[in-house]
Amino acid sequence: MPPTIVVALTSFFALLGAVYVGWWQPIFTKLGDGREVRPVGNTGDCTTEPALKACEKIVLHQPSGSLYLACSTPESRTHWTPAVGRLNSTGMSTTDYVAVYDPDTSKITRLNVVGFTSERGLSLHGMDVVPSSSDPKKLFVYLVNHRAPLTGVSEKVGADSSVEIFSTVLGSSTMTHVKTVEDPAIITPNDVVGYPDGKRFYFTNDHGAKTGILRDVEILGLKRTSVGYCDTDSGCTIVRSSMHANNGIAGARNNDTLYVANSIAGGITVLETQADHSVVLADFIPTEYPIDNVSVDEAGHVWAAAFPKALTTALVHFSFPSSPAPSAAYRVSLNTGTNAFYGEKYKVDRVFEDDGSLASGITSVVHDSQRHRLFLSGLASPSLVICKL
Repeated sequence: MPPTIVVALTSFFALLGAVYVGWWQPIFTKLGDGREVRPVGNTGDCTTEPALKACEKIVLHQPSGSLYLACSTPESRTHWTPAVGRLNSTGMSTTDYVAVYDPDTSKITRLNVVGFTSERGLSLHGMDVVPSSSDPKKLFVYLVNHRAPLTGVSEKVGADSSVEIFSTVLGSSTMTHVKTVEDPAIITPNDVVGYPDGKRFYFTNDHGAKTGILRDVEILGLKRTSVGYCDTDSGCTIVRSSMHANNGIAGARNNDTLYVANSIAGGITVLETQADHSVVLADFIPTEYPIDNVSVDEAGHVWAAAFPKALTTALVHFSFPSSPAPSAAYRVSLNTGTNAFYGEKYKVDRVFEDDGSLASGITSVVHDSQRHRLFLSGLASPSLVICKL
């Protein structure tokens, strides 16, 4: 081989090595490559509820202790989960459902849908459940619905997603359709946080486009995701763009503060909402693991479902739900320790971690601070997990 070719090849592979070490390796490490699972909180009083499978999002109704869950089947998730690029609409479920679970009695109620006539049905992802401002027993249910496209090949054009608003009553077995919200700002909705009027909500777009190469390379750090705001009377708008890897969203203090999860680099972006419904960046809370959905408990602590080995979750578990994927849960609180003086405003505790034997592929975690219960569930998980803390 001529010396010039040897030099060129050597330089080329040296460049590839430098790119891997400087660019790809940190990404793979963040996504769990080479990471050992460090179990915690999974050997105590934990039980499972196998009847509640593939429930991507959990919302706690604090006064009653009941859970509301957005559920599907593990099998259909492998075909149709637009958030992770699974766009085989022929294998999707159109009969996803909202379940209500009573932890005291283990009773499960599937809410029958009233007044929803769309032939494309329900294919559920993120969700919020909010007591009405006029009647605390009346609840508004906000649902991300990943509908199949009306025209075109789903793998090429992506999902035609909407946000569906329903109303129900505490203890009821039905939910009544109120409104379908579809808008150009609702591009790739992942999660939603609603208001008690049944009309307004914030939502996250988890990618900058439904399909395409730019969507595929967002893992490299491209900031193309966003947060939007909708009012059913006036429409929707993007209130913060150029964000990276948005996933779940949760609100605190009447949605004065929003917490937005990053599912690739990890961390939680803290946004403060304004009177005109715009948002301003207030803070960023770093985490070791990428995270999915977030929730806020009654004590004001933020809880996050985390991926110790995100590559295993995304590439193996979401393809073969019976294959376990490690799961973790963070609790974020204000730092009251001495190091708070040095700028560490938040304390991040890894409260739960499991190799997937108990809690597999968890995407949502909520904490009942009154009853000392931790609930964990996942997009394609085999069961709801309940642990006493």
